[in-house]
Amino acid sequence: MANIAPHNDLQVEISNRQILKIALPITLALLVPQVNFIANTVFLSRVGETELASAGITGVFYLVFALVGAGLSNGMQSLASRRAGENKPQEIGRIFSQSIWLALIFALGGIFITYLAGPWFLSNTLVIPGVEKETPSFIKIRILGLPFLYLFQMGNSMLISTNNSRYMKYASIAEALLNILLDYLLIYGHWGFPELGFNGAAVASVIAEATGMVIVFSIIFYKKFNTRFSLFNHLRFDKKLSGLLFRQSSPLVMQFVLSVGAWLLFYILIENSGTGQNKERPLAISNMMRNIFGLFGIFVWAFASTSNAMVSNIIGQGKKDKILFLIGKIARLSFIFTASLCLVINLFPDIFLRIYGRDPGFIADAIPVLRVVSVALLLMSVSTVWLNGVTGTANTKINLAIEIVAITVYCIYVYFVLRVWHLSLEWAWASEFLYWTVLFALSYIYLQSGRWKKKVI
Repeated sequence: MANIAPHNDLQVEISNRQILKIALPITLALLVPQVNFIANTVFLSRVGETELASAGITGVFYLVFALVGAGLSNGMQSLASRRAGENKPQEIGRIFSQSIWLALIFALGGIFITYLAGPWFLSNTLVIPGVEKETPSFIKIRILGLPFLYLFQMGNSMLISTNNSRYMKYASIAEALLNILLDYLLIYGHWGFPELGFNGAAVASVIAEATGMVIVFSIIFYKKFNTRFSLFNHLRFDKKLSGLLFRQSSPLVMQFVLSVGAWLLFYILIENSGTGQNKERPLAISNMMRNIFGLFGIFVWAFASTSNAMVSNIIGQGKKDKILFLIGKIARLSFIFTASLCLVINLFPDIFLRIYGRDPGFIADAIPVLRVVSVALLLMSVSTVWLNGVTGTANTKINLAIEIVAITVYCIYVYFVLRVWHLSLEWAWASEFLYWTVLFALSYIYLQSGRWKKKVI
């Protein structure tokens, strides 16, 4: 019986130790795929600058759909964490079972939309010939990973909400290692594998996502979480519970889609504004910055997820008066960890940028943008925790409202900087300062108001 998971108390306590116990395993689970994304970008950068630029557009396009799953899983995590705080393990299983239905429905919808309109959208918004030619075929392959990704996200959210985030790392490590290996084999055609070039990265990612999903569900069965929480005892579609999940998750889905949709607009405006011999360079540099946001933002997202889970759990325990104190503690830890990483990247920017194998001129152009991004990460480290605190209160419509305001301000700024004033790439990336400041201010004001205390789920 050694493989049975310990029956730890589902209720969390407010302490730095508890916060780190949840957040650090999530950090490791997030770090591995980010290393994988960087490896993917490195492989493509050695194919050519056009491929590196194309990877930025296709990556953000896929991210729009990937974050639909993140919205669904965050909504499920908030509900499951609330039931964990109330010590109702059977209810966690009912929530998880219905989340699988929603995940598969949304995944199939994402594939249908992409095949119907994705190539048309990309071919009519991109202007650089090489980029416009490569992206449609890539995204039609890449989108097939959605069902595996969504189920993987649901499994991880179940582990977080039940204080078992330490098991997340195994699937993430296996997925990332396999993806890196398949990138090497399929992009370049080594060891007898076909040389697929840019599309090889898409095939590698889909196979790796399927593997990650299989492993996370294998862990759930091996550790007997399926038995403890009755995870698969309620697979019949439950209209009422699925409706609750949908109402909680759909504002988060819209929030994430708007957020990354704005980022997609940002990339398109950069791609359209490129001129001269190196017109792909601003887009290629921005793709690198997206990788940096992912890698150096891992602590941010880990603490943000912790904020969502712990806030919901503490409310479930009936300790609403402790919520602001809890979010403040999580935000401070998030800032400290992120500041440490930002210090390193500012002290040695050229060392990190050389990983991508680009020429000295490319690196010189990228360093000023990198410094802007590193400061934006500090703002993000605090504002994301507070925004996810709002998620934990289950007032997800407020999340959406906050996002709409922040995105509106962001898009207006980006449009004027790139299309009207034609300012430098550093000024374009300074839009992150504005975005995260608005998110923090609105989240802080709402949580301080106490209006969330009336919400019951």
